[in-house]
Amino acid sequence: MTGPIKRVVVLGGGTAGWLTAGILAADHCSSEPDGLEVIVVEAPDVPPIGVGEGTWPSMRNTLRRIGITETELFRECEASFKQGAKFCGWVTGKENDFYYHPLVVPEGYGEFDIASAWLAEGGDESFADAINFQSHLCEMGLAPKQITTPEYAGIANYAYHLNAGKLGQLLTRHCIDKLGVQHVLARVTNVKSTESGDIAALLLDNGGEVTGDLFVDCSGFASRLLGEHFQVPFIDCRDQLFNDRAIAVQVPYTTEEAAIASHTISTAQEAGWIWDIGLPTRRGMGHVYSSAHMSDERAQDLLEAHLKKDLPDSAVADLQFRQIQMRPGHREHFWHKNCVAVGMSAGFLEPLEASALVLVELSAGLISDDLPASRAVMDTVAKRFNERFRYRWASIIDFLKLHYVLTERTDSDYWRDNCLPQSQSSRLQEWLALWRVQPPCRHDFPQVEEVFASASWQYVLYGMGFRTLPRATRRRFEDISKYRELHDQNELFVQRCRQGLPENRELIQKIIRHGLSAV
Repeated sequence: MTGPIKRVVVLGGGTAGWLTAGILAADHCSSEPDGLEVIVVEAPDVPPIGVGEGTWPSMRNTLRRIGITETELFRECEASFKQGAKFCGWVTGKENDFYYHPLVVPEGYGEFDIASAWLAEGGDESFADAINFQSHLCEMGLAPKQITTPEYAGIANYAYHLNAGKLGQLLTRHCIDKLGVQHVLARVTNVKSTESGDIAALLLDNGGEVTGDLFVDCSGFASRLLGEHFQVPFIDCRDQLFNDRAIAVQVPYTTEEAAIASHTISTAQEAGWIWDIGLPTRRGMGHVYSSAHMSDERAQDLLEAHLKKDLPDSAVADLQFRQIQMRPGHREHFWHKNCVAVGMSAGFLEPLEASALVLVELSAGLISDDLPASRAVMDTVAKRFNERFRYRWASIIDFLKLHYVLTERTDSDYWRDNCLPQSQSSRLQEWLALWRVQPPCRHDFPQVEEVFASASWQYVLYGMGFRTLPRATRRRFEDISKYRELHDQNELFVQRCRQGLPENRELIQKIIRHGLSAV
């Protein structure tokens, strides 16, 4: 098994399968005779889960990488702008309890210790509001750019909310028509192996088979290849992340011109949280919760009560609710022999902070960037892929857990249990002890492509009310005058944005009608 890698077979479509196929095909010239052959094997009539509606800013580079225009995305995928996340009720559960995790890194971040300067000034204004203009844009319902701003560029950093099913359809058409990806509609009945244990081919229900040199498992929770065929163990993470159920629903706007939130809204409940994602045509909403702390019936009642704040009882009664079971965790490793898992085949945690799709992007990007030239070197590539992604999954688990461990809520076992030391990794406990005396910094997160960089940790940490003690001695890196200068500039820029930026819905409508300018 030393031959060149000429054919990659992706099992499963959906967002994970088609994004992976698109990145590989675009990077490795699949539409040309001497390019990499990429085949997607997809079972017919398998509906997507359809709740992966939030993305990370990396999606802009991913779509540009595979050649999809931003105008296409808005016209075909019911896309809207996402500038961050608003967390309501996570600290105390009171009416005025909220904080933002914006997507813009503060001005001057990395040049001096903004967090320490903010704390020295009293920390009375919320951390995000004091040092970042984007939380203000979200509160005002403003878009991150103008219609004259070129595609994928922005005045503020941004991601997307979108219809996941329609994104899958757009990716399918683009990959087949533009990138040369082959599409096989059939169900896999068995796996043929080589003497060395590699996968030689996928056997299909139509009697055919698809051979390949590298197989990418995008078969979802079933994990047909990595989990089922290779029996790579699954590491259950419910001891840290309790949520294992979700109820999803699509909610109409009360009027056609209703404002579209420019951020994800995550509202804490007694044993979970409710997401609210605004698309141009509807809101995607749902309740994520722990079945160990709440019954399905109680979760449904709380979701309906939340919906009735905006909708009449009769409208809520007409909605279609879907129950989704989740198993928080991931595979012990992700690349085994000539098979690598991407998406839910590799694992899934919970929809908080849109980590699922960014892991797909990072996985597919690294597979493409580091695609082994031959089977002879594949095990070396697999080893460093596994090392990278074991770190990434562990970091994401700690980051998500950070949203829970600092709560002041004691109104339910769920919130009390989240604060127990045994529900936290030793690394997170060490970090929290460290951050009591010095803020998170880039040295805490050494990888070049961190999923959540130190600025994100600071937004959540200080948004949750955490306080870092001042040092006994003064540092030049803690520049109060520079902080005040940037704070004042931030306030002025917010006023300029108020005057110059359109509302979210207004810009989306203009993009659909007129399109955006090419970069």
